[in-house]
Amino acid sequence: MDLFEYAHQNRIKQEAPLASRMRPETLEEFRGQKHILSEGSHLYRSIKADRLSSVIFYGPSGTGKTTLARVIANATAADFRQINATIAGKKDMVEIVEQAKLTRAGYGRKTILFIDEIHRFNKAQQDYLLPFVEDGTVTLIGATTENPYFEVNGALISRSTIYELRPLEREDIREIILKAVQDKEKGMGSYHAVMDEDAADFLADYSGGDARIALNAVELAVLTTPPGVDGIRITTAVIEECVQKKNLRYDKNGDNHYDTISAFIKSMRGSDPDAAVYYLAKMLYAGEDVNFIARRIMICAAEDVGCADPRALQVAVAAQQAVHVLGMPEARIPLAEAVVYVAGAPKSNSAVMAIDRAMQIVETTDIRDVPSHLKDAHYKGAKNLDHGTNYQYAHAFPEHYVKQQYLPDELVGTVIYEPGTLGYEKNMKDRLERLRNRE
Repeated sequence: MDLFEYAHQNRIKQEAPLASRMRPETLEEFRGQKHILSEGSHLYRSIKADRLSSVIFYGPSGTGKTTLARVIANATAADFRQINATIAGKKDMVEIVEQAKLTRAGYGRKTILFIDEIHRFNKAQQDYLLPFVEDGTVTLIGATTENPYFEVNGALISRSTIYELRPLEREDIREIILKAVQDKEKGMGSYHAVMDEDAADFLADYSGGDARIALNAVELAVLTTPPGVDGIRITTAVIEECVQKKNLRYDKNGDNHYDTISAFIKSMRGSDPDAAVYYLAKMLYAGEDVNFIARRIMICAAEDVGCADPRALQVAVAAQQAVHVLGMPEARIPLAEAVVYVAGAPKSNSAVMAIDRAMQIVETTDIRDVPSHLKDAHYKGAKNLDHGTNYQYAHAFPEHYVKQQYLPDELVGTVIYEPGTLGYEKNMKDRLERLRNRE
């Protein structure tokens, strides 16, 4: 590289977006992904020892897939080559593979090939890499936002370790934001801007675990905010303007969180789908954990709808599974469907009352034994102890019912479950009353 090329590259680096300039260069600078990059983890040790085998990094945008690949590039003695599958083709891979063969033969040095957006390659392009990954000509690092088990060749998958990168934690994003504001070498520190604590909190929440979104907002805020008497001050209002989203009064660890979730559950319990969906939207807008919301819907379906409509719990569980697969923003749809269904369903807490009543009995009443005729009769010697003797098999009787003692002796005549009178449970109530009154 001559002097002019060096100056050109240096200028490009200085003029790059903040998100690019702030990329960590070492494992120590990398933030987030502690589940795969904690000190002593297999991936951490492999990178440190420069003994990395083929891997595929899978996760949402802004979680550090490309950044981690560049950290590896800085840590390895191998030749590091990078291509993007959206613009590269087989010709590019052929050139890299041929050069890798020469490097390996002439210098005994391996080549790491990083393919960003690897899922964009078609099957034939992915197949081309197989023999060279298998014989070690190249060590593959793939990065994808799509599930590799669906989008990447199964043979490549079998030759690689899959690492799932998760959205960054709120505190990790917050640390990245404040470092970007203060860093004079790579960040915005030369502007001497100051960011308010609540503005950093809001931006950390708004970014949804995507560091790139947070850094883009920081750069825009610093560059477009005129300095005041005390210099550039980044307030929540400034961040709201930059991201075009208002800051809700919603602290995930404070009263707003608990008040909103309380109103959300009470609205579903009270059969008001309008209010329930409103509180759902408020929580989603504020960046509440969608899995937390899904769990609350499941609890409400079981606790407040119960046997009046057993399908409510099925809908709630299906929504939770859909949320796990889809993520936001699509997750809002199955969540809304579950909320509307649970809110509109007939209500009964009789199952809750029954289990609480039974738990109280277990805790306070001394029950000596299970009735002998209900005990297990399948083991050798059971008959000698009269275990299972005189048990009447319900399916052998009309309506698959026979009147016999099921409760322990101390509880005979005790009513624990009292069915409600709404929805499907009304049918259960009618049937149970008829059976209980049968002679």
